[in-house]
Amino acid sequence: MEDYLAGLNDAQRAPVLQKDGPLIVIAGAGSGKTRVLTYRIAYLMHQGVDSFNILSLTFTNKAAREMKKRIADIVGPSEAKNLWMGTFHSIFAKILRFEADKLGYPSNFTIYDTQDSQRLISSVIKEMGLDKDIYKYKQVYSRISSYKNSLITVKAYFQDADLIEADAMAKRPRMGEIYQQYVERCFKAGAMDFDDLLLKTNELLNRFPEVLAKYQNRFRYILVDEYQDTNHSQYLIVKALSDKFQNICVVGDDAQSIYAFRGANINNILNFQKDYDNVQQYRLEQNYRSTKNIVEAANSIIDKNKTKLDKVVWTANDSGPKILVNRLLTDGDEGRFVASSIFENRMQHQLNNGQFAILYRTNAQSRAMEDALRKRDIPYRIYGGLSFYQRKEIKDVLSYLRLIINPKDEEALKRIINFPARGIGGTTVDKLVVAANHYDRSIFEVIENLDRINLKINSGTKTRLQNFMMMIKSFQVTNQTADAFVLAEEVAKKTGLLQELKKDGTPEGIARIENIEELLNGMRDFVEGQKELADQTGSLAEFLEDVALATDLDMDTGDDDRVALMTIHLAKGLEFPYVYIVGMEEDLFPSGMSMNTRAEIEEERRLFYVALTRAENQAYLTYTQSRYRWGKLVDAEPSRFIEEIDDQFLEYITPIDTYQYKPLIDIDVFGEVDKSKLRLKKPITGRPPLAHKPSEEQLRKLRKLRPVSNKSASTQKANLFDGDLIPGTMVEHMRFGKGKILQLEGVGQDKKAEINFENGGIKKLLLRFAKLKVLE
Repeated sequence: MEDYLAGLNDAQRAPVLQKDGPLIVIAGAGSGKTRVLTYRIAYLMHQGVDSFNILSLTFTNKAAREMKKRIADIVGPSEAKNLWMGTFHSIFAKILRFEADKLGYPSNFTIYDTQDSQRLISSVIKEMGLDKDIYKYKQVYSRISSYKNSLITVKAYFQDADLIEADAMAKRPRMGEIYQQYVERCFKAGAMDFDDLLLKTNELLNRFPEVLAKYQNRFRYILVDEYQDTNHSQYLIVKALSDKFQNICVVGDDAQSIYAFRGANINNILNFQKDYDNVQQYRLEQNYRSTKNIVEAANSIIDKNKTKLDKVVWTANDSGPKILVNRLLTDGDEGRFVASSIFENRMQHQLNNGQFAILYRTNAQSRAMEDALRKRDIPYRIYGGLSFYQRKEIKDVLSYLRLIINPKDEEALKRIINFPARGIGGTTVDKLVVAANHYDRSIFEVIENLDRINLKINSGTKTRLQNFMMMIKSFQVTNQTADAFVLAEEVAKKTGLLQELKKDGTPEGIARIENIEELLNGMRDFVEGQKELADQTGSLAEFLEDVALATDLDMDTGDDDRVALMTIHLAKGLEFPYVYIVGMEEDLFPSGMSMNTRAEIEEERRLFYVALTRAENQAYLTYTQSRYRWGKLVDAEPSRFIEEIDDQFLEYITPIDTYQYKPLIDIDVFGEVDKSKLRLKKPITGRPPLAHKPSEEQLRKLRKLRPVSNKSASTQKANLFDGDLIPGTMVEHMRFGKGKILQLEGVGQDKKAEINFENGGIKKLLLRFAKLKVLE
């Protein structure tokens, strides 16, 4: 047996050694599935399979790069370079570049990102004169995206009465027209959006049998990672490509299927054995990542799902500490607890910041965490925020570069035709758009033919448009010989972009210049890296494709010593020694928008399973008693997912229910109930006996009672503290902890106490609001 297989356990080795036929590997969290895929590819190459005949589809480009590096260490770098390995979108974009002419696209087509697509849809809605409050461009984009992922083309849409009726019921009867206009405008601009990369690949393989045969013969062995996250469109492509030889290996975990909102279909993995003959099934059930407590707690959660494949994840690791659960008063308190806990753990165990992660269900929850970490001077990084490539100054440079490659790119042209300002106003651009639509040409072609079209613009504007066109054409000449870095540097200088930003001396303006410098540095690195690859040149077209397909999931979590903050969806595939899962409340997690059906709840439960299994050593669950939602403070209740974990794996930092009413009067005044007297029924007649004078002890107790006034309850409570609170009294506050009263001042509702807290320092609190507990 080859040395490289020695590190595999028996369960991992079995799927690696099956050379031919369809197989599915059900891989539990932390069970080494990436290692299985990597070694399987290396084994196939050792068995004589040509590296050009292997296709490996991964979930992120980062995962593909890491796998390629591992394979290169085993079989050598030259052979590893020949592998087709990457995400669905990157691999199919590559195929579409080769075959674009069959679909009527240029091979240098632009890939529109979400922002580009939404801007174009917004333009279409405006040009059609529709109400933008009814036809909200983000909602329209999302709907068109779901159509494409379900293979509903414009033609299929207009043939489906149910879809047309559904849009009419939603008061968007012209949805189909917007869809049609959007598709036509993308085609005219020589652009595809993300969803087109899958839709057009399906069209290519179905309309052109010779193209399908070509790639079936090319990809004789296909491997798919994270198969549970494939959507219908991806499933059909894989099915078509693998149909001839059926040497397909899919790896996944149904318990980690969390992308239904993107169209992922869990049935793809559940029904795999029905799609192919004689499927071999393997299970990876040993978790190498987490402690026993975490693994078994996660098992107890996912067992509550009815839709799942049979497997029992186990680990030989130590039991480890229990999962710590903490209830806080507000999200501010939650943030302070997490920050303090990270600080203490880091000091006690000599850890790096990069060993901690804070996971949340929605991006909005990051604010309280950020505030608390900043106050503790704990460095952090938010993943999934505004991507570097989505920043305005970066998009401006990239738009110039896109226009150089593809002059038909309407969105790029509209963005930079008057930036930096060159006297081409919005009215002129509108005239260009109208003319382009009228002649069914691109805006750039209209500018090229200004002498032949009467746009009713003055000679000065005409000259400025022609100068702009000539500048772009001069860059196109440079592009024929220069690499991406050299061209981008020339664009940044000659367009006046850098000079424009230098005028802004503010810190923000300086940061924008630094961002452009960082972009140029990245392009230099890219060009150097591409030189090592057999079929790459470091051209601008290659760089733009790499940027267009970059995602938040390709983030580098390497040596960056900062606490990681991210949504649980982004955390998939990552691991950290310490994980804080915050906001464990009903309507937040599980999300209030995902509780309508059993399928939705099960998806939320799988999401929690993913969150919990990111932790290697210690997991924390936190929730609050109240939280601001949409500007209002609302009461919160603990998430059902906390209750679903077996108690043996949990330890509560705050007891499950520590609430106890503090009486405003001394209960001794009521005395003991003499139940024997209750049974005596004396007639209510005659003269009542004389009242006895109360004893001194009874008087002392009665004096502690306060007369009930018409003042508010909070005022009464504050006044009642008068007897208890004196300088030197030890008190406890929910937020600041224990402290000693230094002095009191004011009267009634304005009474204040100056308190020296052990953790919070000296604070001055208004007693009618402060919830203080007097310590004996």
